Amino acid sequence: MSQGVRTRPEGSGQALSEAYDTALLDLDGVVYAGGRAIEHAVESLAAARDGGMHLAYVTNNALRTPDAVAAHLTELGIPAEASDVITSAQAVARLVAEQVPEGARVLVVGGEGLRVALRERGLVPVESADDDPAAVVQGYGGPELPWGRLAEASYAVARGVPWFASNTDLTIPSGRGIAPGNGAAVEVVRIATGAEPQVAGKPLPPMHRETILRTGAKRPLVVGDRLDTDIEGAFNGGVDSLLVLTGVTDAVKLLAAPPQHRPTYVDADLRGLPAPQPEVTEADGGFQCGGWTARAGTDRLELDGDGEAVDGLRALCAAAWTAAGQGVCELDAEKALARLGW
Repeated sequence: MSQGVRTRPEGSGQALSEAYDTALLDLDGVVYAGGRAIEHAVESLAAARDGGMHLAYVTNNALRTPDAVAAHLTELGIPAEASDVITSAQAVARLVAEQVPEGARVLVVGGEGLRVALRERGLVPVESADDDPAAVVQGYGGPELPWGRLAEASYAVARGVPWFASNTDLTIPSGRGIAPGNGAAVEVVRIATGAEPQVAGKPLPPMHRETILRTGAKRPLVVGDRLDTDIEGAFNGGVDSLLVLTGVTDAVKLLAAPPQHRPTYVDADLRGLPAPQPEVTEADGGFQCGGWTARAGTDRLELDGDGEAVDGLRALCAAAWTAAGQGVCELDAEKALARLGW
């Protein structure tokens, strides 16, 4: 992938599952939400897998173990092994293990996934700041995380103990809407201590390194729903990406994406994975995709035509990103998006 400024979504004459050897799939908001498979996910992933694509599941959520995640995916009708799952808990555990002695105690604020990942690296999870930890590691602990766990982390970090975070996603999608993520809990400790953690998860390099080490991918495609983690992580890693609109990112955020948040491909859901992607071309002073033509006016984005809504969105992306260049598009898109039902 070129690291130049992307001004439009790309097309692909091949199905993406044929053009890339490995899909690095985010989970929450892409494959499932609130524990339930997102519409079209099961059959789309089966089609990609049957076409020879390796499916790897890459999540910033450090709550569950790879075994638990794989079992859940299999229950949903998506066959998976623990080795197919890469978590930010694994990435942060490697980061910690590189900086503390083998067998060191690590104060854990999070779930079982984090504890298992630390043990795999020869580290000993502990519960209290009084257990003489060599590091503090914070990961998503679920909605039942006790407030006292944040206090324990704060006590240790305030004493100068090195602090690590699996990820800093402020929100996480659920079956009932958008909920606070690990980043919100990290902010609590940051406010209490004034310290800054070392972060492993997407979009930062430790997570990309962990993913490539575990999958051996040669031509990976990152598939995600978040611009600031999945797509920026792909950008930082120099690999291509597919954004699906089934999670956190909506059309408004996509049109206003700065260069590092612009995906290679855009689709409504995972049906875009085992399928070609249409070209966005310059036409009539604007950009055309399918039956739609989009232009950047003096104060707003304009859209004409009809057809598939996602084609109209791709055309609008081209108009918005071209107008913005290396910045952020500030043109009014409300009327244009209304035509598409967004």
